[in-house]
Order: sequence, then structure tokens, then C-alpha cells
Amino acid sequence: MLNRKRAGRESPSHETSLIARGTTIRGDLHFTGALHLDGCIEGAIVAETDDAVLTVSEHGQVIGEVRVPHAVINGRIDGNVLSDARLELAAQTCITGDVHYRLLEMAAGAQVNGRMVHVGADVPRELAAPRDASATDEIADAESAQA
Repeated sequence: MLNRKRAGRESPSHETSLIARGTTIRGDLHFTGALHLDGCIEGAIVAETDDAVLTVSEHGQVIGEVRVPHAVINGRIDGNVLSDARLELAAQTCITGDVHYRLLEMAAGAQVNGRMVHVGADVPRELAAPRDASATDEIADAESAQA
């Protein structure tokens, strides 16, 4: 019974870490799976996988940069937040720093004291190859012949 998944609840990973209220971690934290923060982290939080999820409760606090693909924030972050997939800011969120996001959901009451920067999909950096000049002349000749 304890090992059964609850219906309707899908998790991107089976690994979940909890940092409890009253706990303070000083230093950078790298994680995979899901991380639920009720305590305080003084350092950067970095996700190691594309399906990692960070949840910061209303009691949670981060003093440092956050780099995660998916995040649900309802606490305090003093630092920049970079989310390249989905970022949810709940009503009690207070971020002092810049927020970079691809997809954003922000509830009434959430505060961001910094820049909001949308990060779009990757754009190809190469230009298309120029068309052959002889092919252009053939197209022009064909168009003039039809006229």
C-alpha cells in the first residue's frame, strides 16, 4: 500500500529530496529528480537533469542563484532564477533578482524585484545558403516566357 502510486499524480522522477523547515544548508546544491525546500539554502541550486523539479514552499528561502528547468516557488529567493522550461510563481513568492523563463505562470500577489526575461526557443544561427546565380537566371527566363 505504501509503495503504490496515487492515481492522477505523476512525477517526472521517483527521487524526491526534502530539506525540512529549520534546516540551513550553506553551499551549492546540485540535484536530480525533485527537490522540496521548506528550509534555507545559502548558495546556488542547480538541476542536473532536464526533468528536475524544484518546489520552494512558503517557508522556503534561497540566498543564491537558481538554475532549474521546472520550478514551483511560493517562498523567498534572493538571487537570479533561470528556468528553461516552466516556472510557476505562487501568491507568496518574493524574488529579488532577475527571472529568466520560457513558460511562466504567475499568481496575483507574487513579487519579482528585478527583470523578467523571456527565453525563447533556440533560433538557428546559420543563414540559408545563397541560391545559385544560374538557377536564378533560369527562373527569371521561365517567368518571362510565361508572360
